[in-house]
Order: sequence, then structure tokens, then C-alpha cells
Amino acid sequence: MIIEFESDVFRWDAREDSSWFFTAVPPELSDDIREVPRPARGFGSVRVRARIGGSEWTTSIFPDSKSGSYVLPLKKAVRDAEGLVDGGPVTVRLHVLDA
Repeated sequence: MIIEFESDVFRWDAREDSSWFFTAVPPELSDDIREVPRPARGFGSVRVRARIGGSEWTTSIFPDSKSGSYVLPLKKAVRDAEGLVDGGPVTVRLHVLDA
């Protein structure tokens, strides 16, 4: 399963000093991912191959208990390479590996 979407970058707000940044998979696409049978993984994570601009990496998306959507962690190297900032837009391509 491959999905593409546009979203915004946000900082994890559980701690004020957090340097964790994410973007949310839209609810309808999160529902599509959730419907695909897969083996159970820790924290409900789903393995993906992510692409933003020229950056591509393997990671996991995680369900967000507040929104019900999956969130994609954005590591510093990707944020720097792609010029991503808190609150800014991002275009994401995800290849769901656990499908």
C-alpha cells in the first residue's frame, strides 16, 4: 500500500523541551491503513518507507490517542535536509511495509 498526503509539521507537546517532531496521516488514510490485516507490533506501530522531497528512510508510524490518526516521526536530518519547520507544510509519500 502506497499513500501520499499533505499535512503540517508539529512538535510533540507532551513536554515543553521536546525536540520530537511529527506529521499526521489524514484520518481517512489512517482508517485505510488500520483496515489492512497485519501482525501486532509494539505501541500499534506500522512499518513504513517514508519519502519527503529527496529524503527517504524506513521508520514506523504510530497511532495518536488524541486524534485517532497515525503520526510519522520526522528526524532532524530529514527536517534539515528538506527545510521543514514547526507548523510548516509537508508532502509525504508512505509505502506501508506491514501490508
